[in-house]
Amino acid sequence: MRTFEFEHIRDCCLAKLAVTESFPFDDTTMVWKVLDKVFAIANVDDFRSVSLKCNPARSIELREQFEGVRPGWHLNKKHWNSVSAELDVDLALVLELVDHSYASVVRGMTKKSRKEHGL
Repeated sequence: MRTFEFEHIRDCCLAKLAVTESFPFDDTTMVWKVLDKVFAIANVDDFRSVSLKCNPARSIELREQFEGVRPGWHLNKKHWNSVSAELDVDLALVLELVDHSYASVVRGMTKKSRKEHGL
């Protein structure tokens, strides 16, 4: 049983300021970026999880608390989690984690860049 769907992730990502989506790797891996900085990745054809950037300390807490939160698949394990849509992570939490990922990436931008784009 899925706890969230691809459309939930896509809608949440696209509702944010300055977000684009693309397929930079292949025809099935959707990438969402804020001002050319990746904050979410998911497979369109075989959606089972979404990879999201996360604060390293929070990543550890989430991995210990939820079976469905694992180190990011093919990503920096310290800063990325893959969140399963098929285990114990509910929609409310995954949407919060999308927000956290987006905010983490925006925080890492220069003040000038954030100001220019209303972030």
